[in-house]
Amino acid sequence: MMTEATEKRRDRAAARRGGYGGAIVINGALLYAVNVWPGWQVLPFLTDDLQQLLPLVNLSLIVGMFTNAVYLIVDLPRVKAVGDLVTFGIGMAILVSLWRVFPFAFPIGFDSNFVVRILIVLSMVGCGIGIIVQLMILVTGRAVPRR
Repeated sequence: MMTEATEKRRDRAAARRGGYGGAIVINGALLYAVNVWPGWQVLPFLTDDLQQLLPLVNLSLIVGMFTNAVYLIVDLPRVKAVGDLVTFGIGMAILVSLWRVFPFAFPIGFDSNFVVRILIVLSMVGCGIGIIVQLMILVTGRAVPRR
């Protein structure tokens, strides 16, 4: 006979696995959309300089698909922490490259460049926090304190 706590744990695990599967599908769709159809070129505010970032963007999407496939098989906090550290690291590399290359050309009249740069910095901060959190999970082996 299953206890209520056991059922909740199984429900949470099933929900996580559904999220991992969904992430694989979304990353695959984005990989296709960016590289095949309709392609990143359809966005009028992106310049040709984005081509310098495409290898990192593609790497990020592929690694995201791979790590989520691993999580489907092995759903343990330390395994997820390692995968998330890798994806956060690639994400930080993309953000640094995005800051340097800045492949945007916004219409005149609104200081979008300033706003986008602030968003990039905030993303870097969030990514840095994510890296710290995943390192703590890797060391402790626990995703969140149990109540």
